[in-house]
Amino acid sequence: MFSKQIKLSLCLCAISALITPTLSQAETALVLAASDTGSIAASRAADQKAALAKKAAEREAKKAAEAQKAAESPEPAETAAPSEAPTPPAEESKAE
Repeated sequence: MFSKQIKLSLCLCAISALITPTLSQAETALVLAASDTGSIAASRAADQKAALAKKAAEREAKKAAEAQKAAESPEPAETAAPSEAPTPPAEESKAE
């Protein structure tokens, strides 16, 4: 009877020794899977940041092109020469 208890306890120890590395490997796999998800999220965030930077650069280039175009265009006619035609006088009210 005593030998059966020793055999049973040795079997339990052996089984637990065999299972423990598997459990720790499973936890490591879960941690690695979670870290991969984090790296995917980080790469997506980096892609979004790069896209926003590209859009901002395009906006700045567009503004610079418009400013250059405005500087190269001729001055408007209103500032070039004032009108020579006399303006009609305002009508006076007939209060007399």
